[in-house]
Amino acid sequence: MSMTEAKSVTVGTATAAPGAVARGVIPVTTLAGGTKLEIPVAIVNGAKGGPCFWVNGAIHGDEPEGPLACQIALAEVDPAQLSGTLVLCPVVNVPAFEAAQRGNPMDTFSYDMNRIYPGRPNGYLSERVAAAHAAAMGPVADFEISIHSGGAHSFLDKSIFVDETPASVELATAMGPGWGCIMSNFNPSGSPMAYLKSIGKVGITVELGGRSATSPEAFARIGRELADSILNILRHYRMYPGEARYPSPRWKGQQEALLAPASGIYIPEPGVKFLTMMSKGTRIARIVSIWGETLGEIVAPADGMFFGLRALPNVITGDWCCFFCKVEGMRD
Repeated sequence: MSMTEAKSVTVGTATAAPGAVARGVIPVTTLAGGTKLEIPVAIVNGAKGGPCFWVNGAIHGDEPEGPLACQIALAEVDPAQLSGTLVLCPVVNVPAFEAAQRGNPMDTFSYDMNRIYPGRPNGYLSERVAAAHAAAMGPVADFEISIHSGGAHSFLDKSIFVDETPASVELATAMGPGWGCIMSNFNPSGSPMAYLKSIGKVGITVELGGRSATSPEAFARIGRELADSILNILRHYRMYPGEARYPSPRWKGQQEALLAPASGIYIPEPGVKFLTMMSKGTRIARIVSIWGETLGEIVAPADGMFFGLRALPNVITGDWCCFFCKVEGMRD
C-alpha cells in the first residue's frame, strides 16, 4: 500500500482531521414513529497518510461479535501512530441488530442484507440501508473485512471467504494466527465483499463466534481475537507499529453445507474438533429420536474439516447442521 499525505476523511456526518478520531452516522431515512434510521460509524484518521481499512459488523443483526471487536479496536488504535485510516462500522443493519434477528423483521422482501447488497437507493428498506452504506464506503475504503458469526443458530470457528485474487488472499492471511481456513468464493454476489470487487477494490468475509460462544467469558474472548486481527491487518499493511503474525498452515477449500437427513435431536460425535482434518466418511454428528434411536448421520463429504456446527439440538429434516470445508490443498 502506497503512502500518501494525511488528509481529513469524511464518512456520513463524521469528519476526522489527521491524527483525530470522529464518530457520526450515515443517514438513511426516518421511520414511522419519527426516529431516524442511521448507520453508526467511527473514523480513526492517522497522523500520517496511507490506505483506508474499513471494518463492517452486524450486517446480520444476530451477530454481535463485530460490534464488540470494533469497540475494542476503537479504544486501542492510537491515531498518532496510525498511517492511513481505520473506519469502523460496527452495525450495518441497525433494525436487525435492535431486533437481534438475522434481518430486519420489518422488511420481508429483502430480509437478508448480505444477499442484496449494495441494494437500491429506491428499493425496499433494507436495500436503501445497503445503498446508503455502499455509497459511503465505496469512495473511501481501499480494503474491507465484514465480520460474521454463527448468529443465533450455530457456532463458526475462524474461517474466511476470498475471491482468490492475490489481494484477497493476502488480506485473509493478514487476519493472523489461527485463520488458516481460507475458502474460495470466486464470484461473490450480494455482499460488501462482492461490491468492493465490482469497483476494483478488496473485501473478504470472516467468520467467528455464535450462539455457543455468547457466555461472558467466551464472548469477550471472541471480541478480543477479532480485534487482534484488526490490529494485525493494520500492522501487515505497515499502517501501525509492530510486527504482523500469520496463520500456518493455510488451507484452500470449498464450503459445503450439511443438512439434517431426519428430524430429531442433533448430537455431535464426542471428541470432534473444529478446524481439524478428517477423512471422507468420518461421522460428525447423529440425529436421534427422543428415545435415543439413531435416525441419520452427518458425515464428512470429503477429506477436510468442519468450521461450523449447529447450536440448537432440535432439528427438522433439511435443517442446517454443519459447515464443512472440503480441503483442496495447502496455500503454504
